[in-house]
Order: sequence, then structure tokens, then C-alpha cells
Amino acid sequence: MADTPRTRLPNARQFPRFAGVSTFCRFPMIEALDAPPDWALYGIPYDGGVTYRPGTRFGPRAIREQSAYVKPYHIEHDLNLAERLSLCDAGDAPVRPYSTKETQEAACAFALSLGDGHTRLLAVGGDHSIALANLRATQKRHGGGRPLAVLHFDSHLDTVDVAWGEKYTHASPFIRAIEETLIDPKRMLSVGIKGPLNTATDLDYGRQQGIELVTYADWRHRNGVERISAFVQRLVRSGEPVYLTFDIDSIDPAYAPGTGTPSIGGFTSSEALDLVRACRGVNLVGADVVEVLPAMDPAGITSLLAAHIIFEILCLAA
Repeated sequence: MADTPRTRLPNARQFPRFAGVSTFCRFPMIEALDAPPDWALYGIPYDGGVTYRPGTRFGPRAIREQSAYVKPYHIEHDLNLAERLSLCDAGDAPVRPYSTKETQEAACAFALSLGDGHTRLLAVGGDHSIALANLRATQKRHGGGRPLAVLHFDSHLDTVDVAWGEKYTHASPFIRAIEETLIDPKRMLSVGIKGPLNTATDLDYGRQQGIELVTYADWRHRNGVERISAFVQRLVRSGEPVYLTFDIDSIDPAYAPGTGTPSIGGFTSSEALDLVRACRGVNLVGADVVEVLPAMDPAGITSLLAAHIIFEILCLAA
């Protein structure tokens, strides 16, 4: 056990979790730190890139509130997150509500201002278009001149070129990231893809680029579990920098109804936690959790789940 925790948390037995200003998992604000953190968590409250229901701009606020009940000790990993890592809430990035492209530029610049060159970045959305901003910052800071490997959990591949004449939407972050050589599609695993598509060719770009695509049906009925394990183990052995992006709509709306593009027949909340835990050992250098829509979230269960996904991701880093 560490003598001094890396992250100073309020004592929940003295200062109740329902009191105080909401921050991600009750982490201190970045201004309160004496040194640059290992990980900076920050919100990007933007949903101008959505193609169906809006409202994910309120996601970071709702997740902060629900994350107050996230505790630092992880039973399965046998670790105390606060003892292993220095963590903070860095507030919210500036957004440009009428421009996805300008929001991505502003958010990337904000992210690069957080901590120092060693600080890793976890962005909380917002819609999935915000992933491009955090990918840009993460690749510049931790890519070592190479495109990043990616672990992607989602119902949708998000490689649509143009929607309604717009190239920067929540349906396009990974085609743009591939074009900008931020990520290597041949070292990208997309897990949980499912649901009806607009055309039979919607997955062609990803397959042609070499993305390892494991549909939900592959995971449940075919050899998807083995493929995921093999892919993760290759990343563990190589030690290369890995980015993890988690869209909450990969989870069945029975467990995560608060999202803008719900896709039925997905993972349970327990299965989602197991999937993230299965990535143990990768060299995680950045992440995002996106697409929580509080207005469609009865009792805050989606925001609560997203808060625990964030905790699971950080425990991978620990």
C-alpha cells in the first residue's frame, strides 16, 4: 500500500458523497494539484455532430454527478486507483456550438494545455465527433510519430464520409482520424457493431482499410471472444500506444437507454465491464467515453454506467 495516495480524495466517511461540487469521481480539480497529473479527465459538452437525437452536450455534467458514488478500490484488479495514479478533473473544453470542426480544433488545443507532455487524456462527451479532438491531442503527445492502435466499443463503425454535406459528424471520427494518420486501421479493433444499416456497403470502408471488426453476433455466437483476446494480446506484447474509445450505445438500451442512437440487442452492463477488463495489460495512452444523453436516461442509469466505464478504463492504466 502506498504511504501517500497519488490522488487526494475526500474521506467519504467524513464528507458525504452527495455534498460538495461535482467532479469526475470526486477527483480534485487540476488547479488544486502541486504537479502535473498522470491522467486529466475533461468534458467536451458538444452534440452538434449528431444525426438523430441531440442532448449529449449535457453528458459530462450528468456523468460527474453520477460518478460521486465511484469508489477507488477495484476488487477484480486488486488495486486502489487513487494510490496508483494522480488523477484530476480538468473542467470542460471550450466548444463552438455551431461548428463541429471548430469545436474539435478548440478542444484539441485545450487538451494539449493540460498537465505536461506525460499527462494522458480522457475526454468525456458529448457526441462521438469529440473523439477526433482527443485523438489529435493524444497522438501528438504520445504517438511517438506513429499512428495509434485503437480499441473501439460501439454499435456503429463511425467511418461515414459525409452526412448531409458535413464531413465532421459523430458518424465520421474514424475516417477522419485515418485520413489524418492519427490511427492505424490495421491496428484497430471495433467491437459490438450491430443493427440495421442504410446500405449493404456501409462497412466496406472499414474492412478495406483493415479494421478488425467483431460484430455483437460474432462475440455472442461465433469466434469473436477469441479474436478479441488475440488482438489484445498482440497489443500487450508489442507495448505500443493504445487509444480506447467507448460509445455507450454499444450497450443494449435496456441497460443504457440514455443515448441518441440506441441499437437494441447489445451488451449488458456486466458484459461491458468484462470487455473493458479484458483489455488489461495494454499501454493505454488516451481514451474517451461518449454519447450519454441525460434527457433519455431514466433514473440516471446510463450516466452511472458511463462513470463506471471511466473507472474501468483508468484501472487499465493503473
